Amino acid sequence: MQKAIALLSGGIDSPVAIHLLQSQLDIVPVHFHQLPLVDESEIEKVRKLAKHLKVKKLYLAPFTPVLKALVEKCNHKHYFILSKIAMFRAAEMIAQKEKASYLITGENLAQVSSQTLSNLTSITKHVSTEILRPLLTYDKQEIINVANQIGTYELSKGPEICNLLGPKKPSTRSDPEEIGKELEKLDLRALLEECLKNTEIVTTF
Repeated sequence: MQKAIALLSGGIDSPVAIHLLQSQLDIVPVHFHQLPLVDESEIEKVRKLAKHLKVKKLYLAPFTPVLKALVEKCNHKHYFILSKIAMFRAAEMIAQKEKASYLITGENLAQVSSQTLSNLTSITKHVSTEILRPLLTYDKQEIINVANQIGTYELSKGPEICNLLGPKKPSTRSDPEEIGKELEKLDLRALLEECLKNTEIVTTF
Protein backbone atom coordinates (compact mmCIF):
# COMPACT_ATOMS: atom_id res chain seq x y z
CA MET A 1 0.00 0.00 0.00
CA GLN A 2 1.32 3.45 -0.91
CA LYS A 3 1.95 5.95 1.84
CA ALA A 4 0.72 9.53 2.33
CA ILE A 5 1.42 12.32 4.82
CA ALA A 6 -1.74 14.02 6.08
CA LEU A 7 -2.05 17.46 7.66
CA LEU A 8 -4.04 16.91 10.86
CA SER A 9 -5.20 20.23 12.31
CA GLY A 10 -7.46 19.12 15.13
CA GLY A 11 -10.51 20.63 13.44
CA ILE A 12 -13.46 18.76 11.97
CA ASP A 13 -12.27 18.47 8.37
CA SER A 14 -8.83 16.84 8.42
CA PRO A 15 -9.78 13.69 10.42
CA VAL A 16 -12.61 13.07 7.94
CA ALA A 17 -10.18 13.48 5.01
CA ILE A 18 -7.85 10.91 6.59
CA HIS A 19 -10.71 8.48 7.22
CA LEU A 20 -11.92 8.68 3.61
CA LEU A 21 -8.52 7.62 2.26
CA GLN A 22 -7.42 5.13 4.91
CA SER A 23 -8.62 2.12 2.93
CA GLN A 24 -6.42 3.07 -0.03
CA LEU A 25 -3.33 4.55 1.62
CA ASP A 26 -1.05 4.04 4.62
CA ILE A 27 -1.46 7.47 6.24
CA VAL A 28 0.97 9.22 8.59
CA PRO A 29 -0.47 12.45 10.03
CA VAL A 30 1.52 15.53 11.00
CA HIS A 31 0.22 18.27 13.28
CA PHE A 32 1.85 21.71 13.13
CA HIS A 33 1.34 23.10 16.62
CA GLN A 34 1.68 26.64 17.96
CA LEU A 35 3.17 26.13 21.39
CA PRO A 36 3.82 28.28 23.40
CA LEU A 37 1.14 30.52 21.86
CA VAL A 38 -1.44 27.86 22.79
CA ASP A 39 -1.61 25.38 25.65
CA GLU A 40 -1.09 21.62 25.62
CA SER A 41 -4.81 20.97 25.08
CA GLU A 42 -4.32 21.51 21.33
CA ILE A 43 -1.82 18.66 21.17
CA GLU A 44 -3.86 16.43 23.46
CA LYS A 45 -6.86 16.86 21.15
CA VAL A 46 -4.77 15.80 18.15
CA ARG A 47 -3.36 12.78 20.02
CA LYS A 48 -6.93 11.64 20.76
CA LEU A 49 -7.91 12.05 17.11
CA ALA A 50 -4.86 10.08 15.96
CA LYS A 51 -5.69 7.30 18.41
CA HIS A 52 -9.32 7.22 17.27
CA LEU A 53 -8.21 7.03 13.62
CA LYS A 54 -5.88 4.14 14.55
CA VAL A 55 -2.83 5.58 12.79
CA LYS A 56 0.53 3.98 13.52
CA LYS A 57 2.51 7.19 13.90
CA LEU A 58 1.97 10.92 14.50
CA TYR A 59 4.40 13.79 13.92
CA LEU A 60 4.04 16.82 16.24
CA ALA A 61 5.92 19.71 14.63
CA PRO A 62 6.63 23.06 16.42
CA PHE A 63 5.57 25.63 13.85
CA THR A 64 5.45 28.91 15.79
CA PRO A 65 8.93 30.11 14.63
CA VAL A 66 7.93 29.55 11.00
CA LEU A 67 4.64 31.41 11.43
CA LYS A 68 6.34 34.31 13.21
CA ALA A 69 8.84 34.61 10.36
CA LEU A 70 5.97 34.81 7.88
CA VAL A 71 4.37 37.62 9.90
CA GLU A 72 7.64 39.54 10.20
CA LYS A 73 8.91 39.24 6.62
CA CYS A 74 5.98 38.68 4.27
CA ASN A 75 2.84 40.54 3.21
CA HIS A 76 0.46 39.77 6.04
CA LYS A 77 -2.63 39.52 3.84
CA HIS A 78 -1.15 36.35 2.28
CA TYR A 79 -0.45 34.75 5.69
CA PHE A 80 -2.88 31.84 5.34
CA ILE A 81 -1.69 30.95 1.85
CA LEU A 82 1.98 31.17 2.82
CA SER A 83 1.53 29.23 6.05
CA LYS A 84 -0.25 26.43 4.21
CA ILE A 85 2.56 26.25 1.63
CA ALA A 86 5.08 26.12 4.49
CA MET A 87 3.16 23.25 6.11
CA PHE A 88 3.00 21.34 2.84
CA ARG A 89 6.73 21.82 2.26
CA ALA A 90 7.48 20.52 5.75
CA ALA A 91 5.16 17.61 5.04
CA GLU A 92 7.10 16.99 1.82
CA MET A 93 10.31 16.69 3.85
CA ILE A 94 8.58 14.16 6.12
CA ALA A 95 7.28 12.38 3.00
CA GLN A 96 10.84 11.93 1.75
CA LYS A 97 11.82 10.41 5.09
CA GLU A 98 8.75 8.17 5.16
CA LYS A 99 8.94 7.30 1.45
CA ALA A 100 5.41 8.68 0.99
CA SER A 101 4.02 9.55 -2.44
CA TYR A 102 1.16 11.90 -1.54
CA LEU A 103 0.04 14.67 0.79
CA ILE A 104 -3.51 14.82 2.20
CA THR A 105 -5.44 17.82 3.44
CA GLY A 106 -8.99 18.53 4.60
CA GLU A 107 -9.27 21.62 2.42
CA ASN A 108 -12.61 22.16 0.73
CA LEU A 109 -13.44 24.75 -1.84
CA ALA A 110 -14.30 28.26 -0.61
CA GLN A 111 -14.99 27.36 3.01
CA VAL A 112 -12.38 29.81 4.34
CA SER A 113 -10.15 32.44 2.78
CA SER A 114 -7.18 30.23 1.90
CA GLN A 115 -9.49 27.77 0.17
CA THR A 116 -10.84 29.86 -2.69
CA LEU A 117 -10.07 28.39 -6.10
CA SER A 118 -7.52 31.12 -6.72
CA ASN A 119 -5.69 30.52 -3.44
CA LEU A 120 -5.77 26.73 -3.72
CA THR A 121 -4.15 27.16 -7.14
CA SER A 122 -1.41 29.36 -5.67
CA ILE A 123 -0.77 26.81 -2.92
CA THR A 124 -0.66 23.83 -5.29
CA LYS A 125 1.74 25.53 -7.71
CA HIS A 126 4.31 25.93 -4.91
CA VAL A 127 4.21 22.31 -3.72
CA SER A 128 5.94 19.54 -5.66
CA THR A 129 4.22 16.49 -4.19
CA GLU A 130 0.71 15.60 -5.33
CA ILE A 131 -1.94 16.88 -2.91
CA LEU A 132 -5.08 14.81 -2.34
CA ARG A 133 -8.14 16.81 -1.23
CA PRO A 134 -10.93 14.28 -0.68
CA LEU A 135 -13.26 16.92 0.81
CA LEU A 136 -12.80 19.44 -2.00
CA THR A 137 -16.48 19.54 -3.03
CA TYR A 138 -18.08 18.76 0.34
CA ASP A 139 -20.06 21.41 2.18
CA LYS A 140 -19.66 21.82 5.94
CA GLN A 141 -22.77 19.87 6.88
CA GLU A 142 -21.68 16.89 4.77
CA ILE A 143 -18.33 16.87 6.57
CA ILE A 144 -20.03 17.12 9.98
CA ASN A 145 -22.29 14.20 9.04
CA VAL A 146 -19.30 11.98 8.24
CA ALA A 147 -17.45 13.15 11.37
CA ASN A 148 -20.46 12.09 13.45
CA GLN A 149 -20.61 8.72 11.68
CA ILE A 150 -16.94 7.93 12.36
CA GLY A 151 -16.91 9.35 15.89
CA THR A 152 -14.47 12.25 15.41
CA TYR A 153 -16.93 15.15 15.65
CA GLU A 154 -17.07 15.31 19.46
CA LEU A 155 -13.26 15.14 19.61
CA SER A 156 -12.85 17.87 16.98
CA LYS A 157 -15.53 20.39 17.86
CA GLY A 158 -14.70 23.64 19.57
CA PRO A 159 -12.57 26.53 18.33
CA GLU A 160 -9.72 25.54 16.07
CA ILE A 161 -6.54 27.44 16.92
CA CYS A 162 -5.32 28.26 13.44
CA ASN A 163 -5.60 32.03 13.12
CA LEU A 164 -3.74 33.45 16.12
CA LEU A 165 -1.28 35.35 13.93
CA GLY A 166 -3.48 35.75 10.88
CA PRO A 167 -4.75 39.00 9.33
CA LYS A 168 -8.26 40.35 9.85
CA LYS A 169 -8.72 40.70 6.09
CA PRO A 170 -6.84 37.85 4.38
CA SER A 171 -6.49 37.76 0.62
CA THR A 172 -9.19 35.74 -1.14
CA ARG A 173 -7.47 35.99 -4.53
CA SER A 174 -3.79 35.56 -5.23
CA ASP A 175 -1.28 35.34 -8.04
CA PRO A 176 1.11 32.34 -7.88
CA GLU A 177 4.01 34.49 -9.08
CA GLU A 178 3.41 37.08 -6.36
CA ILE A 179 3.20 34.31 -3.75
CA GLY A 180 6.51 32.96 -5.01
CA LYS A 181 8.13 36.36 -4.48
CA GLU A 182 6.77 36.45 -0.92
CA LEU A 183 8.29 33.03 -0.20
CA GLU A 184 11.68 34.31 -1.37
CA LYS A 185 11.69 36.85 1.46
CA LEU A 186 12.65 34.21 3.99
CA ASP A 187 14.92 31.17 4.19
CA LEU A 188 12.03 28.72 4.37
CA ARG A 189 14.16 25.62 3.98
CA ALA A 190 16.29 26.48 7.02
CA LEU A 191 13.19 27.30 9.10
CA LEU A 192 11.57 23.99 8.17
CA GLU A 193 14.73 21.98 8.86
CA GLU A 194 14.86 23.49 12.34
CA CYS A 195 11.19 22.70 12.83
CA LEU A 196 11.64 19.07 11.85
CA LYS A 197 14.75 18.74 14.00
CA ASN A 198 12.54 19.53 17.00
CA THR A 199 9.55 17.45 15.89
CA GLU A 200 8.22 14.76 18.21
CA ILE A 201 7.20 11.41 16.71
CA VAL A 202 4.47 9.62 18.66
CA THR A 203 4.07 5.89 18.09
CA THR A 204 2.03 4.89 21.13
CA PHE A 205 -1.34 6.36 22.02
